[in-house]
Amino acid sequence: MIGRTLFAYFFRRYVATFVQFFIGLCLIAYLVDFTEMSRFKSTLPNYTVGAGLLVSALHVPLIAQTAIPFIVLFAAIATLMALNRRYELVVARSAGVSAWQFLAPLCLGSFLVGVVAVTIFNPVGAHALTWAQQLEASFSGDEGNNVDARAPWIRQRDQDGVTIIGAKSTAKRGLQLNQVTFLQIDDSGDIIQRIDARQANLAEGKWVVDGATLQRSGDAPERVGQTEIKTNLKPEYVEQKLARPETIPFFELPAKMRAAWSFGLNANGFGMQFHSLIALPMLLVAMTLIAATVSMRFARMGQSATMILGGVLAGFLLYVVSVLVKAFGTAGIVPPVVAAWIPVVVAMFFGVTFLLYREDG
Repeated sequence: MIGRTLFAYFFRRYVATFVQFFIGLCLIAYLVDFTEMSRFKSTLPNYTVGAGLLVSALHVPLIAQTAIPFIVLFAAIATLMALNRRYELVVARSAGVSAWQFLAPLCLGSFLVGVVAVTIFNPVGAHALTWAQQLEASFSGDEGNNVDARAPWIRQRDQDGVTIIGAKSTAKRGLQLNQVTFLQIDDSGDIIQRIDARQANLAEGKWVVDGATLQRSGDAPERVGQTEIKTNLKPEYVEQKLARPETIPFFELPAKMRAAWSFGLNANGFGMQFHSLIALPMLLVAMTLIAATVSMRFARMGQSATMILGGVLAGFLLYVVSVLVKAFGTAGIVPPVVAAWIPVVVAMFFGVTFLLYREDG
């Protein structure tokens, strides 16, 4: 059996390596995101370097959360390689410690990283992304009233007819629409008026519209500044309809799913996000086992670049499969709980089978 001291030593080495990789990736992501943001947003009237730096910093938690499986993979490979170079695994094996025993602290570290990512990092990243969306919306000023064809559209009906609402982007979990267009249509199907605005915020029973330009049928456009449009849409409904699952903290996802079902909406996106986060700790353990499959033989045979590349490719393939299955789960083709756990089960079987073959024959 592995002793408590040796267990703690392997655990500390792995956690320290993970922290180094994590910090390095966050810095790279921050610089790349700020460079890209400056490239596309610097011409907007309200953009400043300080605001751009802040928005890029708010993007980092979500980027890091997406990359955590790869960070765990590289950290586990690096830790095992370092232990092999210093013959520490050779000594551990000679003392009767099996591969399963000295992999236990690494698997425990990966599992705890997943728990922290789900319970702490995800809520922080969700709130940071919501804040970043609001800041990005403030960059555009009064420019660009054209609605993106890929933007969300919603429909509301009242006693005056139907209003079609489209926006270029959303913030505040869908309650703020940016570069928004309102098309008011009467019962005969004719467009009564069109309102293009910089921003619209949903309040109780109304849309509060800023920077609005009003155009009635047959009249010239008229700039009206701020106006209000009546609505019977509830904030809860709009949030379920337009909010991105990534902006919802983990602990709020079950309530959001129940709310979506109560409105008769598709909750697969929220369900897929919830079950993916539930499965994340075990996915990181599977990544650690994959790292072990390409690092265990180095003690006697030297480090093989081919084996390391194979481990990286295996991790990348697992990530691609995860994204693909997640898309199926979000679309409703596969139940979200099944889509979330398929990559974990496949990776576990691969890692355990390979290690059993290598260690136990």
